[in-house]
Amino acid sequence: MPVTPDELKAAICTAIQVTHVEVEDNSSGCGEKFSVLIISKDFEGKTTLARHKMVNEALKTQIAQIHAFTQKTLTPQQWEDSKGGANAA
Repeated sequence: MPVTPDELKAAICTAIQVTHVEVEDNSSGCGEKFSVLIISKDFEGKTTLARHKMVNEALKTQIAQIHAFTQKTLTPQQWEDSKGGANAA
């Protein structure tokens, strides 16, 4: 059975305290290629590598069934800063 965006989101929300999560199925519905955006205070003070390890650990069962997985992990402040920059452009 293919992985679903809802399954990924639920696993992320169970393992990490998130303020915002977006899961996009980039595989035309076959469940093999996903990208995620995760905003969490849990990422504060952590390197990008440490953040990605947290997410990979939370999704280890699902990632084993996925062909491609991309993640963007931001703190709430980084998310606000990035939205401000996009609005100013």
